[in-house]
Amino acid sequence: MLTILAINAAVLSACFVALWLICLGTRDVTPVDSFWAWGMLVMAASTYVQAEGDPTRMLMLLAICGLWAARLGTFMLWRWRSHGPDRRYSALLGKAQQHKGWSFARASGQLVFATQAPLLFVVCLPVQLGQIDAAPPVGTLGYIGAGIALFGIAFETIGDAQLVAFKAKPENQGKLMTSGLWRYTRHPNYFGDATTWWGLWLIAAETATGLAAIIGPMLLTWTLMKWSGAPTVEKRLAKTREGYAEYVARTSGFIPMPPKRG
Repeated sequence: MLTILAINAAVLSACFVALWLICLGTRDVTPVDSFWAWGMLVMAASTYVQAEGDPTRMLMLLAICGLWAARLGTFMLWRWRSHGPDRRYSALLGKAQQHKGWSFARASGQLVFATQAPLLFVVCLPVQLGQIDAAPPVGTLGYIGAGIALFGIAFETIGDAQLVAFKAKPENQGKLMTSGLWRYTRHPNYFGDATTWWGLWLIAAETATGLAAIIGPMLLTWTLMKWSGAPTVEKRLAKTREGYAEYVARTSGFIPMPPKRG
C-alpha cells in the first residue's frame, strides 16, 4: 500500500510541476481547476495498474472516477476558454505580488500548486485505497455507493447546465439564478461533487483499507462548505446580486431541501 501511494504521489507531483511550468508561460493558473478533476483520474488509473484488488471494485472505482473527471474536467476547461482567467486566482496572486513582493512563479507555486496537490491526493484516497484489498467482493454497500456517486454526477451536471443556460440569455445578465435545482440548494454543483465522492468512498469502504479513506470525502465536503467553495461564491454574490439575502434566507445552503416560505 505504501509503495503504491508513494508512486502515486510522485506521479501527481510531476504532473503539478509540469502544469506549473506551463502556467508560468501563460501567467494564468486557471487550468489547475480542470486538472483538479483529471488529476484524480490519474491517481485512480495509477493505482489500477499497480494494485491487485478485487477486479470488479477496481474497475468500478476507475470507471466512475473517470466519468466524474471527464465531466467536470471538460466543463472547467470550457469555462476557462470561454470566460478567461479566474478572478479569484488573479486577486490572490496579485495581493501576494503587491504586498509581499513575491514573483508570479513563487506566488503561483506556493499559493496554488503546492496547496492543491496534497488536497487532491487526500480527497481522492477512496479511488486509491479502495483498489488495494482483494477481498471481499463488491456487495450491497458497494452498489449503493455506485448509485449515490452516479446520482451526484447527474445532479452537478444538471445544476451546471441550468446555470450555463440561464447566463446565456442576455436578459438574465446580473440576475440571480433561483430556479431548477438552484431552487432547492444554493450550490447544486458542490452538493453533487461531495455526493459523488461519498459514493466512491462507500464502494471503497467494503474493504478494510478503503474504509480508512473516509478522510477524503470529509475533507472535500469541508472545503466546499466552509473554505474555498461556498463561502467564496456567497461573499461575491452578496455584493453583486440584488436579492441575494432573501435567496439565502429561503434556500438551503448545501443539502437540497424545499424552499422556506417567507
